[in-house]
Amino acid sequence: NFNYTEANSWQYSFYVPQDISGFINLLGGKDKLEANLDKLFTAKDQTAGREQVDITGLIGQYAHGNEPSHHMAYLYNFVNKPHKTQERVYEILTGLYKNSPDGISGNEDCGQMSAWYIFSSMGFYPVTPASNQYIIGTPLFDKATINLENGKVFDIVVQDLSPDNKYIGTAYLNGEVLQRTFITHDEIINGGALEFHMTDQPSDWGTREGSEPITEISDHLIVPAPFIENGDVAFKGETEISLANSDNNATIFYKLDDQGFKKYEQPFVINKPSLLEVYSEKEGKESARITTKFYKIDPNLSIKLETDYANQYNAGGIDALIDGILGAKDFRTGTWQGYHDTDLIASIDLGSLKLVNLVSVNFLQDQRSWIFYPTEVQCFGSKNGKDFVPIPNESTKIDAVTPSETIDIKEVSFGPIGKEYRYIKIVAKTVGQLPEWHLGYEHDGRSWLFVDEIRIN
Repeated sequence: NFNYTEANSWQYSFYVPQDISGFINLLGGKDKLEANLDKLFTAKDQTAGREQVDITGLIGQYAHGNEPSHHMAYLYNFVNKPHKTQERVYEILTGLYKNSPDGISGNEDCGQMSAWYIFSSMGFYPVTPASNQYIIGTPLFDKATINLENGKVFDIVVQDLSPDNKYIGTAYLNGEVLQRTFITHDEIINGGALEFHMTDQPSDWGTREGSEPITEISDHLIVPAPFIENGDVAFKGETEISLANSDNNATIFYKLDDQGFKKYEQPFVINKPSLLEVYSEKEGKESARITTKFYKIDPNLSIKLETDYANQYNAGGIDALIDGILGAKDFRTGTWQGYHDTDLIASIDLGSLKLVNLVSVNFLQDQRSWIFYPTEVQCFGSKNGKDFVPIPNESTKIDAVTPSETIDIKEVSFGPIGKEYRYIKIVAKTVGQLPEWHLGYEHDGRSWLFVDEIRIN
C-alpha cells in the first residue's frame, strides 16, 4: 500500500502513543483494543502488496524490526492486562535478540533497537516519552543499576526470576507496594529501588481500574476528516461511493463538482468524471476538507498485458494504463506501473474499428531509484488482433543510459496516423542490467521501467 512507509496498516493502526485513551474510545473500549492487539500478535506473519523491506522481526503482524511497532507490546497495560505485556515483552527479548553480528531483527537506526532492549530488559519502557511515564513490562536480569547524572542511583531488583517466572506477582517502589503498571521519570531521577517478585502464572497485579497508565489529548481536539470506504477512483460505467468517519458522532458533508454541500446519509453513485469534496462537522467544529478526482474509463476500451508488472507498483491493476490518471514525477504516489527487468508489451482493444490519429505513452526517469527510460518504444496496429503492422515514428530509440540526475517524464508519440485500427500494441524495451557507471551495477542491479497512460486519439 502506497500510503505507508516502512510498515503497513497493521503497524500504523496502533501508532498513537500520544493519545491512547482517545484511541481506546474510538475503538469502542478497552476490550476492543485488547482484542485488536491479540489479532496483531497472532495474525499470519506474511505481508502482501508492495514490498516493504523494513517489515521484519515478525510476531504475527507485530514487526519488531522497525520503530512503529516498538511500543505495542506495552499497550496491554493500558487495558489492565499487564500479564499479556509481560508475555510479549519476554518473547521479544528472548526470541528476537541474540549475541551475534546479526543479532537484531531490523535496522539499528541510531540505536533504537538496542535502546528498546536496554529499557525492556530493566523492566520498563517509555511508550510516550513526553508523558514522563515508563510502562512496566518484565525484567530480564536479577539486578540492574542506573547511575544518574545527579549522583543518585536507581536500582531494579528482581526476586525469583527464571525462564518460567516471567510474570510479576508483586512490585515495590522504595519499599512500598506498587499497584500501578508504570513509574515516572521523577521517581527514577530521585533515586531509589524498584523491586519485582516474579511468578510462573499471571497474577492480579496491575489489573484493577486506576492502575493503568493514561496518555490523552484533551485540548485542541480536531474533527477527523471523512474517508472513502467503498468506491473506485477510476471506473467503467459507474461506481457507488460510501463515506465513513472514524468518529461515529461526526456528521459528514459532501459535494460533487459545482453542486452545494449536502449531508451524507447513504451511498451515492458517480457515473461521470467528477470532483468530490468532503468534510466532517462535530460540535460546531469542521475537519479538513478533502478532495478526490474520479475518472471514467471509456467502457469500450480494454487492455491485455503480455508481461507482468511488479505487484508493489501496480498503479491500481490491469486498467492502470488506460484509466486517465497521469503519474507525476514522484514514483511513490502509486500512479506509475512498474516493470522490473522486463519489457512492457500491452495491447489495447478499442472495441471496434476506429480512426486512429495519434498514440502516446509516458515513461518516468529517476535513475537514482533505478528507474530508466526504455531503450526503444514500438507501436503496432491491427484490425483483427492477429496481424499487427508497425506504426512508424521518427525515432523509437531512446538514449536511456546516459547518466542523469534529473527526474523527468518522457512522452513518446506515434502519429499522425490517419488509419483505422481496432487494436494498438505498445512494446517498450527495458534497459535490463544497470550500466557500469551506476552504483547498483556491482550488485548485479536490474533496472525498472515505469510506464503510465497510453492515450489513443
